Amino acid sequence: MNNQLFDISNKLALITGSSKGIGKSLAYGLAASGARIVINGRDKKKIAGTVKELKENGMDVYSSAFDVNDKPSVEAQIEKIENELGSIDILINNAGIQIRGPLEDFELDSWQRILDVNLTGVFIVSQCVAKKMIGRKSGKIINICSLQSDLARPTIAPYAASKGGVRMLTRAMSAEWAKYNIQVNGIGPGYFKTDMTKSLVQDKDFDAWIKKRTPAQRWGDVNELTGAAIFLSSKASDFINGQLIYVDGGLSTTI
Repeated sequence: MNNQLFDISNKLALITGSSKGIGKSLAYGLAASGARIVINGRDKKKIAGTVKELKENGMDVYSSAFDVNDKPSVEAQIEKIENELGSIDILINNAGIQIRGPLEDFELDSWQRILDVNLTGVFIVSQCVAKKMIGRKSGKIINICSLQSDLARPTIAPYAASKGGVRMLTRAMSAEWAKYNIQVNGIGPGYFKTDMTKSLVQDKDFDAWIKKRTPAQRWGDVNELTGAAIFLSSKASDFINGQLIYVDGGLSTTI
């Protein structure tokens, strides 16, 4: 076996929305595999806390505060990262929000906010980073999609629309950038225990439904997303482009 296939040692990875939740878990996972990590978010205090925590665990981490919707700020921070830390080898677009409510009563402002963060933010950050990767003819971009990139359920229509858009944007990016040796793929988490799903986990009826609906009969642990992220960040995925890997305990495969 070629051990270099999954080696991401010293690769520089920017992970958006990584001060908590799935993004923080991915930061831990990639850093434990030898990557250098740039923690991102809007809250400088939360970022600093996460950076401190990872550094105390012996990991090579840095911080970069910006809103994924603020293009001038994104451009400035990407330039700063590249100048001070080196080339961004891996971009993981993880920043996202969720607002639940019946579609017939959903406020336009809330609809727009979800699309701005979950979809437009992926476009803005990817475009800025890809311009650098194109010049180097090398790069890995991983978009955190969702089970809702393909499936829908009541009260999350805007979220499903945004994540469906991310899936198609992933394919469009690969169609345009694969010729520059940039691999763009997605990870589609199923139902994981996070801050975003806390209310669902605590809902006894919903908890029972998820466990019955999922072949694995449980919620996912965020650490179980690390393997897919390492695979898509490494040489092992050099000829994989535009794909979405579901990590969902088999939920998307059954009816």
